[in-house]
Amino acid sequence: QSFKLLGFLDVKNVPCARESVLYGSLGSLVMGLGFFLATSRVRRSCDVAVGGFICTMLGYWCYCRYNLAQQRIRQRMLKEGMRNRILFEGSYLDPEKERTGSERSDS
Repeated sequence: QSFKLLGFLDVKNVPCARESVLYGSLGSLVMGLGFFLATSRVRRSCDVAVGGFICTMLGYWCYCRYNLAQQRIRQRMLKEGMRNRILFEGSYLDPEKERTGSERSDS
């Protein structure tokens, strides 16, 4: 069962959405409560809490999506390297074959 935030953001299927909402709510609670304890102004504390939610959620969203993009790039490079390894293994283009051949001539 999926949960849609604001009717369009599918929290279950969108990467980083769940964590962003959770960290945003925690940031909202901390900032709103901290501001209330410091000033005892209820309305302004609610404003700070909403702003804290938005800032924390967007900040973690960007951080998480950046890390996800880096991870996908690393996976793509590893996949390409494995494909090349299988393709060139045993041929004259194999880098491992060159290393073992030069090591034998040195000893």
